[in-house]
Amino acid sequence: MPTLHLAILALIQGITEFLPISSSAHLALTPRLMGWADQGLVIDVAVHVGTLGAVVLYVHREIWDMLSGLGRLMKGRRDRGGKLAGLVILATLPVIGAGFALDHYVPDGIRALEVIAWATLGFGLVLYAADKTGMTLRRMEHLEISDALIIGIAQCLALIPGTSRSGITMTAARLLGMERTDAARFSMLLSIPAIVGAGALKGYELWRAGDARLTTDAFTAAGLAFVTALIAIVLMMAWLRRATFTPFVVYRVVLGIFLLAVAYGYVASFD
Repeated sequence: MPTLHLAILALIQGITEFLPISSSAHLALTPRLMGWADQGLVIDVAVHVGTLGAVVLYVHREIWDMLSGLGRLMKGRRDRGGKLAGLVILATLPVIGAGFALDHYVPDGIRALEVIAWATLGFGLVLYAADKTGMTLRRMEHLEISDALIIGIAQCLALIPGTSRSGITMTAARLLGMERTDAARFSMLLSIPAIVGAGALKGYELWRAGDARLTTDAFTAAGLAFVTALIAIVLMMAWLRRATFTPFVVYRVVLGIFLLAVAYGYVASFD
């Protein structure tokens, strides 16, 4: 794959992975808009793995608290870090089952334009409603088992491109009354096992294929995605400390309406 194509895909992934606007939808739409061959799920996952490095760097304190908390939990001592680790694990379980089912029955993923369009628009409006009606009283330390399950079940919807994994988990967290920055941080923590699982699965497929060129492309894309994702995370968190999710909702609504117009033939298709 040409380096320019990889750079554009990595830039798009890095910007969109942690913003509530759906990275999977943008990765599916990019080759259509550019007139390229679809990059395939392996490159999609490679750029996701690049963003994994960025989020691990950004939330490294929480990760250390969780790991050390798990260690103390094994010795019979419970603390905040151990509790948070348990909640992240619990919230991840639903999407593991849903992800295996999707990979079995739809191995190439869902990429229909109509699905992406409706999910982009519909779940954008749901985010707006949650952000406007949700309280801002709770932080991550206030989460309970039931909250983690609700957010985890909501995360399963992110397997539909256009939904946005970060967007739907932040939506659920805001409905539960979490502050915006804490909703975003918990969403980022949930992204770690989700990306690791997807990366391990497709990485195994890449290893079995033995395609050296594809391996080089994957590493290049991952590195570029790491840099752009870290910048996007810092900017998003700075924004959420003082403002709302509304700009992201507006973007989703405009994009969703445009994609619906294309999907139903009101404007020229870019397929």
